[in-house]
Amino acid sequence: MESICLNVKNEAGMGIKLFICPLSGKVVFIILMLSIFCFGEIHVALAQNKKVHAPELAGGTAWFNVSKPLTIAELKGKMVLLDFWTYCCINCMHIIPDLKKLEAKYPKELVVIGVHSAKFENERESENIRQAILRYEIEHPVVNDSNLAIWQAYGVRAWPTLVLIDPEGNIVGSDTGEGHYEVLDKLIGEFSSRYRSKNLINENPISLSLEKDKLGSSSLSYPGKVLADETSSRLFIADSNHNRIIITDLEGEIIDIAGSGKMGKSDGSFAEANFKHPQGMTIHDENLYVADTENHLIRKLDLQAKTVTTIAGTGNQAEFMASGGMGVSSPMNSPWDIVYLDDKLYIAMAGAHQIWVMDLDTKVFQPFAGSGREGIADGTLDGCSLAQPSGIAINDNKLYFADSEVSATRYVDLVKMSVKTLVGKGLFDFGDKDGNHEETRLQHPLGVTTYNGLIYVADTYNHKIKVINPTDNICRTFLGNGRAGYTDGKEPQFYEPGGLSVANNRLYVADTNNHAIRVIDMKTKEVSTLQIKGIK
Repeated sequence: MESICLNVKNEAGMGIKLFICPLSGKVVFIILMLSIFCFGEIHVALAQNKKVHAPELAGGTAWFNVSKPLTIAELKGKMVLLDFWTYCCINCMHIIPDLKKLEAKYPKELVVIGVHSAKFENERESENIRQAILRYEIEHPVVNDSNLAIWQAYGVRAWPTLVLIDPEGNIVGSDTGEGHYEVLDKLIGEFSSRYRSKNLINENPISLSLEKDKLGSSSLSYPGKVLADETSSRLFIADSNHNRIIITDLEGEIIDIAGSGKMGKSDGSFAEANFKHPQGMTIHDENLYVADTENHLIRKLDLQAKTVTTIAGTGNQAEFMASGGMGVSSPMNSPWDIVYLDDKLYIAMAGAHQIWVMDLDTKVFQPFAGSGREGIADGTLDGCSLAQPSGIAINDNKLYFADSEVSATRYVDLVKMSVKTLVGKGLFDFGDKDGNHEETRLQHPLGVTTYNGLIYVADTYNHKIKVINPTDNICRTFLGNGRAGYTDGKEPQFYEPGGLSVANNRLYVADTNNHAIRVIDMKTKEVSTLQIKGIK
């Protein structure tokens, strides 16, 4: 969540919401009726006595999954749940499964509407939001609130924020963050039952026009990460939205595929096993370790036996500030990337805002770097703060990582046991600017790798590959013109690249929104698209 929010109740029954800006430390007081801000303290009778009509959904610049804009007025008779989100935010990603469960449980009573109120400039573009809707497999209506008109009308201050509206168009309550499924389930059930007894529930479904129905098929679907192994001349592709790992040679000839393509978490043979939007990978001997991100698991692929085994995680998301655990008996929180070193796995645990470490002998895993607070403070391993680390690589006793929400590239010094920032300033300091440590601005980078002593970064929301010299912290654009596109050659375009890996003087790029693996010749800087042969 991008701001700190405290709920306080005074004796008069008024609600006071304290928002603490993580950058300035300033405190903003917003006074609301208790009945309209905190799900956990709502009393149904009070909510009905203190009616506040929901503002209209005016000011959106585009709608998705519907053929025309929706209004609060025409949704009379429905419970309406507004989800104020931005597609970069891990907390926003975490509540999507809860929203889907509620939609499935209350198909006639509930309408969920995503109000996309962007943090990053790149997220204001409607086509980029459409790609995120497809990538996250969202099937409820979404409005692009690019000018923050709806956000301001509802007094929202943090991502994600959920607002519940009754069948008469009155606000029932709202709250920030994740973990509200149970109270929402109870409230929606109670209100639906009450309004149905008065014959005031409209059970007619709204008309949907899903974005997924307009999408053609492709060999890859939103590949998140790629791993090039020079030793074995193999390439491993996280074909994330096809829920599988594709194994080819370095020229794209298919060797094998792990994963049935069905979403799930079953172990077994390559053909039987399931994944759920896997991301980062690392290899040691003939074992490939995979960050199975949305299953909150670490999986091991035995490349000789052609089997998949879960080695860490329960399949459930770990709670905030979790302390780790052992093997398959303890949960994890959105592992996004992973790297092997000395019989240990170092994991970019995006959902925990930390780097975790797992001992492969004992199967014990625990936080390694980061306090769990979201931010960009350097220092000791337990005193520093990270913000959704999403890419990790190792070189010369340093763990380099892309710290996406602070638009930074940072590293853990494994000798000094400390964290230091190469480029990046804060949660709301981003852009597209080359230069020294103070001047450089990135925009939500997701991938990082090293080559010849330099650090290469997938500057995802700038649609660029950038390179940092760690000796002087100078950052410059390596390739990409800053505009989303799909062009090979010496003046290439990318579209939200998410993963990088080097082998044989070639940089492999998981060009996520182009559904492609791009290959950069590091000597000529010429870009081509990998042709994967023999894939369906």
